[in-house]
Amino acid sequence: MKRTITTAIVVLLLGIGALAQTYARQSMPGIQKSSQSHPDDQCGMGQMEMHSPQHITTGVSRVQEPENPDQKTGSNLPVPDLLEAAKTLPVQSLDDFEALALKNNPTLKQAEAIARLSAGLARQAGLWPNPSLGYQGEQIRGGSFGGGEQGGFVQQNIVLGGKLGRRRNVFEQQMKEDEIGVREQELSVRGAVQLQFYSALAQLRAVEVQQKLMVIAIDAATTAHQLANVGQADAPDVLQAEVEAEQAKLEFAKSQRVYLQSYEELAAIAGEPHMPIALLNGDLDHPPDIDTDRYLDDLLQNSPSIKRVQQKVRRAEAELARDKREAIPDLTLRAGVQQNQEILEPAMKPVGVQSFATAGIQIPIFNRNQGNVQAAKAQVEREREEVARVNLQLVQTAQPLLQQYLTSKLEAERYRTELIPRAQRAYELYLGKYRNMAAAYPEVIVSQRTLFQLEDSYARVLGELWTSAVQLQNYLLADGMSPPQTSGTTSTQVNQPTGSGGSE
Repeated sequence: MKRTITTAIVVLLLGIGALAQTYARQSMPGIQKSSQSHPDDQCGMGQMEMHSPQHITTGVSRVQEPENPDQKTGSNLPVPDLLEAAKTLPVQSLDDFEALALKNNPTLKQAEAIARLSAGLARQAGLWPNPSLGYQGEQIRGGSFGGGEQGGFVQQNIVLGGKLGRRRNVFEQQMKEDEIGVREQELSVRGAVQLQFYSALAQLRAVEVQQKLMVIAIDAATTAHQLANVGQADAPDVLQAEVEAEQAKLEFAKSQRVYLQSYEELAAIAGEPHMPIALLNGDLDHPPDIDTDRYLDDLLQNSPSIKRVQQKVRRAEAELARDKREAIPDLTLRAGVQQNQEILEPAMKPVGVQSFATAGIQIPIFNRNQGNVQAAKAQVEREREEVARVNLQLVQTAQPLLQQYLTSKLEAERYRTELIPRAQRAYELYLGKYRNMAAAYPEVIVSQRTLFQLEDSYARVLGELWTSAVQLQNYLLADGMSPPQTSGTTSTQVNQPTGSGGSE
């Protein structure tokens, strides 16, 4: 009889506890589910309410071990919400960071400056040499000759063979190469911003999931204490639940730190390293659709990296054409007027004003620029082989990304359509059984934890999918901090005004 009464009391206590847990679940995240979920919500998870960790109450701290009344379990230390201030600021979008990067990123300004440098060199290389103005005196002496011959002259070098146009064309080809470099650097900066943005966005999703997992772990620890109070759990059960709760707190704190790091890297790429931390707003669940069958053809036809090396070939060919013309000599013209003071007999008058003119040209006998022509031909061959090398390098780099993209796409699709819906349904069934007194509450907690763990894995897979998709979409360019490439010469000592012949 006494045993029957004891059993009835225990059942009554469990029933009261179940009703209390049911009431508590209605206000806890992850338990109350909207009856009409939005189709964009991830398997019904979008309606779950989030709470700040500081407001989570639990009975974990200072509870006596059931087997030893003098032994206390661990204290319930709070975990900080590092994004509390960020939640008060306006959310940031990808467009916001791209606009900042295009305005502030120094590598873009460097690329534009390099293009302007080549434009200036092209202009300078085609300028005519300056004329010379001077004094000329001959047979200068005193006596009856009265000072000899004195006057002035003008001298001009005439550049023949179209060499000025060929020299200018070399830098014009270099300027076109640098203009491609500007587009290449812009694509690289955009790619870096997109890559870092979606990486941070995936990490923010992971922070939200880790917070839900932490709530579940703390709730499980509380439930373990409640079961221990009615003799349904012992000390190892309670301590194990507390360990899992502390691990969940650490994972939540770590995920916040990773998000902060990702956001600060994103701000640095955008050229605003001191901007305050904020939350991000973006569509993580719909990455770009890459046509992997035709991707390599598109890459090898439209990649700025390919266009740049192809332009290098045209520049090398322009240098070869210039060097072939350099053997043509320039014509030097000189003309002047002078006063001849020599006395002529019998009139005994000076000769007076007389003029003179000279013309000269070099004879290309020994130096026909044959060595430079030979070197220019070798350079053309080298640049043509560089095109083939870059083609192979791009294919080599793209292949792992294509496979990673296809793998991540498959994983994301399975998580979205197979794993998470099954876990969601299992959780709902366990919750229904618990409310009908047909299942224990720890089974509800385990199923809910499994659901959120899958959500966490899904967020990480989405981040990997975006990482590969962004790089593929931007022709493998996603480095917003490396300096832009320079093409050809960047010397500002081309065709100096005081030089001769107007050569480089």
